[in-house]
Amino acid sequence: MKTVYHSADSRGKANHGWLKSNHTFSFAKYHNPERMNFGVLRVLNDDFVEGSMGFGRHPHRDMEIISIPLEGELRHGDNMGNSGIIKKGDIQVMSAGTGIMHSEENATEQPVKFLQIWIIPNKTDVTPRYDQVNIEENSVKNDFQQILSPNADDAGVWIHQDAWFNLAKFDKGFSKEYKINKSGNGVYAFVIKGKVKIGEQILDDRDGFGIWDAESFVMEAQENSEILLMEVPMQLPN
Repeated sequence: MKTVYHSADSRGKANHGWLKSNHTFSFAKYHNPERMNFGVLRVLNDDFVEGSMGFGRHPHRDMEIISIPLEGELRHGDNMGNSGIIKKGDIQVMSAGTGIMHSEENATEQPVKFLQIWIIPNKTDVTPRYDQVNIEENSVKNDFQQILSPNADDAGVWIHQDAWFNLAKFDKGFSKEYKINKSGNGVYAFVIKGKVKIGEQILDDRDGFGIWDAESFVMEAQENSEILLMEVPMQLPN
């Protein structure tokens, strides 16, 4: 088993007034050659947006973009005619493919917090696509809840990549083994809140931990915790 540990305070930081962001991997003006990606996981941004502010319409291409609200509400709009609100308990996905224009704005006067995640796809120039689903209604305690996969008929949303995302809401003292879905994949664990132990590594709020060259690992909650597990291919597409 190989691992990499990223403490919360080691992340790149950006403060634009209306937007405060922590970058696990190189993004915008934060560039760290040792923190470019974890396999095909290219971006993991922990964003805070002030009330009624947001990202105006802008383009993306050939990227799978996932948003997971943690607090508040985001208003989405795009050039495919999609519009609406995503909030805590939802997950949103966009396949940018041949090109998409979209905006994400805080829908209320209260701050919004969300995770913005980019995955490098296994195919390019696909038809752009948008989807969002509620994941709270199928929420489980002390188990892994799948919220993303490569398969359209699976639980959660799907993307153009052999990736599986799971949420884990563990009570203090609970432990469970996670088994890798596909050989050659690794898992990046991000602690949304709480404290967990993987192997000998203790992870606190907003810490990240990558595991690869393994078939499985055990995660134990040291406190009541919520963790996002992102299983992705470690080999970048040609």
